[in-house]
Amino acid sequence: MLNRDNADAVRWGMEAVKIAEDCQDTEALVLAFGTVGTAMLLAGNEDGRGYLERSLDLGEKAQLDQQVAVAYGNLGSVAGELYQFPRADQYLQAGLRYCAEHGIESQGHYIQAWQALSWFYQGQWNRASEAALGVTRLSRASAISRMMALVSLGRIRTRRGDPEALSALDEALAMAVQTVTLQRLAPVGAARAETAWLAGDHNRVLNETREVLELAVRHRHVWFVGELVYWRWKAGDTEIHAPMVATPFALQMAGQWREAAEEWQRLKCPYETARALAESEDETALREALNIFERLGAWPAASMTARHLREHGVRGIPRGPRAATRANPAHLTTRELEVLHLLQQGLQNAEIARKLHLSTKTAGHHVSSILSKLGVRSRTEAVREATRLALLQHGDPDRPN
Repeated sequence: MLNRDNADAVRWGMEAVKIAEDCQDTEALVLAFGTVGTAMLLAGNEDGRGYLERSLDLGEKAQLDQQVAVAYGNLGSVAGELYQFPRADQYLQAGLRYCAEHGIESQGHYIQAWQALSWFYQGQWNRASEAALGVTRLSRASAISRMMALVSLGRIRTRRGDPEALSALDEALAMAVQTVTLQRLAPVGAARAETAWLAGDHNRVLNETREVLELAVRHRHVWFVGELVYWRWKAGDTEIHAPMVATPFALQMAGQWREAAEEWQRLKCPYETARALAESEDETALREALNIFERLGAWPAASMTARHLREHGVRGIPRGPRAATRANPAHLTTRELEVLHLLQQGLQNAEIARKLHLSTKTAGHHVSSILSKLGVRSRTEAVREATRLALLQHGDPDRPN
């Protein structure tokens, strides 16, 4: 199952179910149901969800805490791997609560890393970054937990245009190649391909995807195949022969950008929705794509879309991010820069709220976003990093206009 050899996993898993039932071994039965259910779902058989739910229920009744945590992790991560993110969130959040209540750290870290990935795809980049950083800062986090958190961080940084994207993905790749498994290599390969494409390095796109695409095709994983083939198509590979490609990627490569955008929107993936719209020649669609990219803070894609509009003779399109956000390398908003200056003065959330006429809760959200964007853990570190990046010369609320 971990290798995504799904047919073999189901066959041997069902043998294990029979033996466990004959021996009345509840723990073995819980594990067997979990393996069979996961493999069936990955093979496209929705009956697998029933097996995983039975694994969860049996484990809870038998107080097999570790196995219950694994079941939550499998339910959440498989839904995420199949781009079913709202469903993934339900299981991941329940799993995080269960792990916290029962003191199960290792599986909790893995579930948190997958929660970061789910939020990333749904455009909640600040939350995703905070969750991923929470895993990478833990020296005791397992390699697979750290790896998936690094994939999330690398992809967020790539789409924001942050310079540290590749360092996160280099570390993730070093760990993924040791596993020799599709479920680790494919997310890293796709993330690195996107980084290369946004940098304009089409040869690197082809190199990053070649071997892992062969592995994905061999295991008939339509979502991994879909994204890897898509990046090769974007890089100019016109001789792609893939027997199975997930629907939205297939629509994009067929030039059906409107249908692809609708499919991505249904899947709650705003960046992918905008990317499909940006592949059109329709001014309205291109403007919508630009608005989504700017709202997300996806400056490389926003710049490319703006250039596309200008090439079509559309006037009034700014060259790059709005000046207030472009003025700093961390992409802090004007309000966040104001909050940052107040942090430098040592103000707490309630004081910041009074100063800026905000609620205390809103001030807290701004502080959390600043910490996440700067990749730091405390207010003191935020001020130190902001000083290093020369951010404190912008957005001072006490400075006259």
